[in-house]
Amino acid sequence: MAISRAQLAKELEPGLNALFGMEYSRYENQHSEIFTTESSDRAFEEEVMLSGFGAAPTKSEGSAVNFDDANEAYTARYNHETIALAFSITEEAVEDNLYDRLSSRYTRALARSMAHTKQVKAAAVLNNAFTAGTSAGGDGVALCDASHPLTNGGTFANEPSTAADLNETSLEDALINIAGFVDERGLKVALRGMKLVIPRQLQFIAERIMVSNLRSGTADNDTNAMRSMGMLPEGYAVNDFLTDSDAFFVMTDAPRGMIHFERTSLSTNMEADFDTGNMRFKARERYSFGFSDPRCIFGSPGA
Repeated sequence: MAISRAQLAKELEPGLNALFGMEYSRYENQHSEIFTTESSDRAFEEEVMLSGFGAAPTKSEGSAVNFDDANEAYTARYNHETIALAFSITEEAVEDNLYDRLSSRYTRALARSMAHTKQVKAAAVLNNAFTAGTSAGGDGVALCDASHPLTNGGTFANEPSTAADLNETSLEDALINIAGFVDERGLKVALRGMKLVIPRQLQFIAERIMVSNLRSGTADNDTNAMRSMGMLPEGYAVNDFLTDSDAFFVMTDAPRGMIHFERTSLSTNMEADFDTGNMRFKARERYSFGFSDPRCIFGSPGA
């Protein structure tokens, strides 16, 4: 009994899927150092920022208590994108037993392409952090901006007033600014810097600033205050997909910050094409990257 093309597809599929999985798992998921991953079952996700209440006033004896309103400040929207790529192997290649040699090469290339695109999409949020327009957040300004609008009419900044390169002073200033963040009504919020995110060009500077027991670059015997005080407890993370060689970012512990929504996890499929006899292999996933609360980060574009 002749083997049908459908049977051939079933015979080949397990080997291809296993090879694809091994190649994909080799790549570091660098986006996980920046984003919290959550699942989604809709075409898009929206998160609403609430303003909360203002400072409680003093109530005079016998007077009525004051009432306050909690309003919606803005809405952050995450639009999922479909990422997919495919390749095919000719019927003749399968017949001539070239499958093992060709398929492994193409499958590794497909895995690299899917992994690369995901990391580029994730890093784009930081690469566009200082650009408004289509990259603006729910409040209408860039992720890192000196004038994030508040519902009380004020603003707050999560970038330095003067752009600075990564050094001891600029990093200390970032941590001081984070400790002074306010909510939508101008009340202080207890946030702290947790992790430094940098391009590969700054990893040696970051190591000297954060890991040295004494202050780097000085002849004094001064203590490295950031290290001794336990600042940035999660250390630093290098992201190879950041495009600005001197920009740096400090992640905070704001609860709803950088989010990666996974609509459809990575899946693979194989089928035979009736007309050509080619074996076709496809990879596909749906996801989105973005941010809800800009208080999750403090960034400098570099001097």
